[in-house]
Amino acid sequence: MQPKNPFFSQVYEIVRQIPLGKVVSYGQIARMLGNPRASRQVGYAMRCCPEGLPWQRVVMADGSITGGLHSEMRQMLLESEHVPFLPDGRVDMKQCGWYGD
Repeated sequence: MQPKNPFFSQVYEIVRQIPLGKVVSYGQIARMLGNPRASRQVGYAMRCCPEGLPWQRVVMADGSITGGLHSEMRQMLLESEHVPFLPDGRVDMKQCGWYGD
């Protein structure tokens, strides 16, 4: 069940728009929402995001993949979208970062 939190809904609307093969950081989403210090709240929203959202496309600012038990799945999903990775396993944010429309 999706929480009835307006901030969470705004986060999900941005995540819906992330194109295939692109990624965005938690902090970028916070800045897009006009609240640059809310990256932790974006993370909380992503923990309970509704099904069907491309949750795998939200990563740390340095391209690190989070997700605890789901980090391997996230990496596999991103690889299937041809998201480029650096030799150290982080997403190449310069090549596939998305900054909104």
